Amino acid sequence: MPEFAQLRDRMVEIQLARRGIRDRRVLDAMAQVPRERFVESGFEEFAYEDGALPIANEQTISQPYIVALMAEAAELKPEHKLLEIGTGSGYAAAVASRLVRTVHTVERHTDLAKIAAERLTAVGYDNCVVHNGDGSGGLPEEAPFDAILVAAGSPTVPDALKGQLAVGGRLVIPIGDFEHEQSLLRVTRRSDTAYDEETFGAVRFVPLIGEHGWAEDGTRSASSHVPGHTRFHSLPEMMAAATESLPAFDDPAFGALFDRFAQCRVVLLGEASHGTSEFYQARAAITRRLIEKHGFTAVAVEADWPDAAAIDRYVRLRASRSSNETPFERFPRWMWRNTDVAAFVEWMREHNEGRPADERAAFFGLDIYNMRSSIAAVLAYLDGVDPAAAAVARERYGCLTPWQREPSTYGRAVLTEGYRKCEAQVVRQCQDILAKQLDYAANDPDSFLDAAQNARLVASAERYYRIMYYGGAESWNLRDTHMFETLRHILDAQGPGSKAVVWAHNSHIGDARFTDMGAIREELNIGQLCREKFADAATLIGFGTHAGTVAAASDWDGDMELMQIRPSRPDSYERQFHDAGVARGLLEFRRDESLRRRLLEPRLERFIGVIYRPNTELQSHYAEASLPQQFDAFLWLDETHAVRPLGPEHRRADVPDTYPFGL
Repeated sequence: MPEFAQLRDRMVEIQLARRGIRDRRVLDAMAQVPRERFVESGFEEFAYEDGALPIANEQTISQPYIVALMAEAAELKPEHKLLEIGTGSGYAAAVASRLVRTVHTVERHTDLAKIAAERLTAVGYDNCVVHNGDGSGGLPEEAPFDAILVAAGSPTVPDALKGQLAVGGRLVIPIGDFEHEQSLLRVTRRSDTAYDEETFGAVRFVPLIGEHGWAEDGTRSASSHVPGHTRFHSLPEMMAAATESLPAFDDPAFGALFDRFAQCRVVLLGEASHGTSEFYQARAAITRRLIEKHGFTAVAVEADWPDAAAIDRYVRLRASRSSNETPFERFPRWMWRNTDVAAFVEWMREHNEGRPADERAAFFGLDIYNMRSSIAAVLAYLDGVDPAAAAVARERYGCLTPWQREPSTYGRAVLTEGYRKCEAQVVRQCQDILAKQLDYAANDPDSFLDAAQNARLVASAERYYRIMYYGGAESWNLRDTHMFETLRHILDAQGPGSKAVVWAHNSHIGDARFTDMGAIREELNIGQLCREKFADAATLIGFGTHAGTVAAASDWDGDMELMQIRPSRPDSYERQFHDAGVARGLLEFRRDESLRRRLLEPRLERFIGVIYRPNTELQSHYAEASLPQQFDAFLWLDETHAVRPLGPEHRRADVPDTYPFGL
């Protein structure tokens, strides 16, 4: 096990700094206090996990992030005298003791108060005084206080605590009902009679039991505030008020709502699945607006480079190349060979007609070259030499997105004898496929960018295929770094005034640092890299849905199925949007700071790729994320429907040679 000091440093970086805690003194205090000394015996190894831990008397030691958030909200100074209500294990008091002159902390359970006092003494924090009693009424004999932190949820703000604040002092307290979600409130005393109130997000605490809080049975204490004296809106209510309603996709007003992002160099548009029609329609409408009205020059999508190049030749009215391959014929065909993409491609061609060649909007693929063909080669080889290893590979490739929570999926693959014996042959087979299919680049001297990008792919192919063969974080990082570098090459090739719209899955678009993939597995993605490179000149827009249908497969290389999407989980962001009652809307997080703060605390978010496994949905398709840090805005469509793959009924007569969707 790593040393506790290393675990503390990791906690501070991943759980606190990456989630938005900025006060350097708070971060330093959290890195200094040994949390393992304040947990119950036997729980030391979990001391730096991202969550609350149980202690005696059905109480908890708060999640590290919450301790830091409350301390930062209180704006603690070295000369302050602080009152804490709800000592618990003593950990929060210990952190506060590193930030202020004196800490008075009150615990109603006698045994907890005694143990906390012993722990604080043992670690040498002698500026903490532990009191045993009803903390809901504060500690009037020691008042006034520069700050008061309450580590238990109250029905309303007790007047007794407000009255014990010094002028300029801050009270941080969770407010809400006895059993459900609470809101973290900061009350600042401006004068003898005036107070300001500000919310800091959704939290969940044990109840504040006492004369000025809750009674033991969950009812309000006799002396607590009159119900309704302070009214807090629920999270869905706040989301409903802040979400802008969306018109139909073909209404010009729909695209106009996204003019606010037109000053960006890169606008990244996500999707919560690869098989949802409304996601494609919305992206097409936004992209049309950005191209027509704001001079965007490139559409860069999560697709293989040569397949997308076939579309680019069609939409930019360029000459066809000789090839026996039809683009986007490999699994999953429906991802790009569908009616929504075909309609957008036709619009791009019509838009470009009559324009000079150097003013035509282009269509590019960002992905590692022919990954799906390479996977097919791996599976074909393993089917012949080791069917058991092939079965493991199909399962693994079904989890190409980083959201699969079962790491043994990868582990089993590399431990089988079949994998160890055939690695070199599989890598060689993938390279042979690549070499044969890139021959055309030499015969296309006018397409320098195309040829140069394919050369880059050849150079990195061996490393990528070897990494891809075993899977894991390095494979994901190489793939997304490649896609980001491809985007940069596109922008550079088009000149300093070029601007691009990116279409990719939410798992690529949303900033990885604020999801499980970055916080736990140290994976990165395009969204993160774009923010680091372009800063405010990049906008990240996620997409989500509650229920409906989706086109997906049950396993890699399986047949497309029309699947019913399970209604979103009650503990997910999607359910909050659904409960807000908005059928179609856009939520831009920076427009409502109080809502953004309430949404900061990570919740589950759903990710469906080309594979959908409803029976294991929680494990396979949900991960924790901080939505307002992951995205700049979120496009919500409560009920959505599956894409329609192109079929014989969509066959066209007399199409140009460059038409990419021959049937």
